[in-house]
Amino acid sequence: MASSTQEHHLHHLPTPYGTTTAPPPTPSAHSNHNHNLLSTSEAADSLSHLLHRIPPTLSLSFPGRRQSPPATTVSLPLISLSDAKSTLHSNLLSAAKQHGFFQLTQHSISSHLAQSAESESASIFNDEKQLCFPKNWPLGFDNDDDDDDDDVCGRSLCLDESSSMELGFNSIHEFTSQMEKLGLEVIEELSCAVGFENPVGEDRTRFCSLMWISESERGSSSMPLSPGRVYPYVVGLNYQIRCRKYSMLADSGWVSVAPQVDSVMVTLGDIAQVWSNGKVKKVRGRPVPITNGEINSSSNNSHCVSMTLLVTLAHENTVSPLLPIKSPSLGAVLNKEDDDGLGDNDSTTIAVEEESPMFNSFSFEDYAWRVYHARLTIKDPLVRYRV
Repeated sequence: MASSTQEHHLHHLPTPYGTTTAPPPTPSAHSNHNHNLLSTSEAADSLSHLLHRIPPTLSLSFPGRRQSPPATTVSLPLISLSDAKSTLHSNLLSAAKQHGFFQLTQHSISSHLAQSAESESASIFNDEKQLCFPKNWPLGFDNDDDDDDDDVCGRSLCLDESSSMELGFNSIHEFTSQMEKLGLEVIEELSCAVGFENPVGEDRTRFCSLMWISESERGSSSMPLSPGRVYPYVVGLNYQIRCRKYSMLADSGWVSVAPQVDSVMVTLGDIAQVWSNGKVKKVRGRPVPITNGEINSSSNNSHCVSMTLLVTLAHENTVSPLLPIKSPSLGAVLNKEDDDGLGDNDSTTIAVEEESPMFNSFSFEDYAWRVYHARLTIKDPLVRYRV
């Protein structure tokens, strides 16, 4: 059993900048006296806040033990972090614009650490260990009692760096920390390649990292199952311990990929797409292993464990396009010196092309709550925020 301190800690999403409680339930009826105390503006604001958190009433996701439709096999772009910056940024921009995913080589993650974290993760999925993890949003196990499709992707557990350390999962904690550093490096290089200012940097009040650990039966199907709970993110990272195929829902539809062993598969999320003002493509949700797609697996275990690190935002953030918006009406004034060198200046106005935002700004916390509770649906949740 977890200590009372651990239980209290996991009732929130822990971050170095404080705790964030889950959104409140639907307000109950109050007395007429309390109603009179609320101004019209306050009531409108409360109603608007509540409506933004209500998941779509008509889910277009696949019912029951849902399976993804047939996926198109795609070759993963290969990017080396050891390349010269110009080459790295060129390759990164191409992969981001065409696919929204790629695989990294020459990174800093050790295979020994990844294997230790996987072994530690596999030990979590037993009845005794599960008592340590209360059901929270988004931490803990994501199989709600009232869901009809709890076994969509086997079982899944979400941990952050603090909770993994407090619960004694040392390898998972270190693996999360190292993957987070790599994820922040990817965000920095992506911002340089696309051309927007990195809003995260190493400011821990702006972001947090979530390790999603999933277990499913090995070889149970040639089709991947739906990833279950979905959470918005900037970049997602999967270390490849062995040859394994994955399926994921990209902007182009369901795709199947097979990353190289010891590479890190990177997926760009919905937040990265908004930041880039729609210039990069995205992957919705987490990549899901095709459990009979493992090649030369030496494990006799009938279960498949996958680990995905999501670098995401703190709840207090507002998500907006980050590319500069220039107005052609202002123009640019350049001073031209006369040929005689006497300093007589002429002014020339040059029109600058305006780039309009593709998305409206929105609250990350409201968006995350909506996406998480709606699960993975056919309709892209970002559509409602497009200009």
